Amino acid sequence: MPKVFSIAVADTNGGCQILAAENDLMSFNYFQRGSVQEFLGFFIKTAVERTQRGMRQKIEEQQMYVGHVYVRSDGLAGVIVTDIEYPTRSAFTIVNKILDEFSAKFPKSQFAGMSPANTSSVYPELKEQLVKYQDPHAADPLLRVQRDLDETKIVLHKTMESLLNRGEVLDDLVQRSDQLSSQSKMFYKTAKSTNSCCTY
Repeated sequence: MPKVFSIAVADTNGGCQILAAENDLMSFNYFQRGSVQEFLGFFIKTAVERTQRGMRQKIEEQQMYVGHVYVRSDGLAGVIVTDIEYPTRSAFTIVNKILDEFSAKFPKSQFAGMSPANTSSVYPELKEQLVKYQDPHAADPLLRVQRDLDETKIVLHKTMESLLNRGEVLDDLVQRSDQLSSQSKMFYKTAKSTNSCCTY
């Protein structure tokens, strides 16, 4: 199942400053979590610094992790780090939603004193979104529709198979009834000829 490891918001005006970040490190060994968290912070900061304003990037790391980065023209950046299976479209949809929500909640004048440590208490929605978007279908309605279509297609295929099986059974019955008809005709003819000799 696709996995989201981290969601972060950063400001690129005057260097890269991570404003808010939430991580889900439960899939890692307890003793590795500190190192993984440091790596995620480094990766997010580096990816944001190397992405031009108004650009989106998909950065693969060790063919296991993918960083989806978007730096808006106003300098606000969003990053989501996922596993390789997570759909790109869903990831960038999440980044857009988070950036819109963050910029609506916090004006630029508040960015100066923000850091992930003190932002988590005033922006708990980021943690909620990290949990919610573990399922990529929650982020992208088009993916949800595609899943529903796939499920419908499976049901239709099963229905068609059962209809074909029913059709085969009907064909067998029709064939048997044809055989029965010829046997019945033969019996009728035999009975008629037998009965004709007995009539006076």
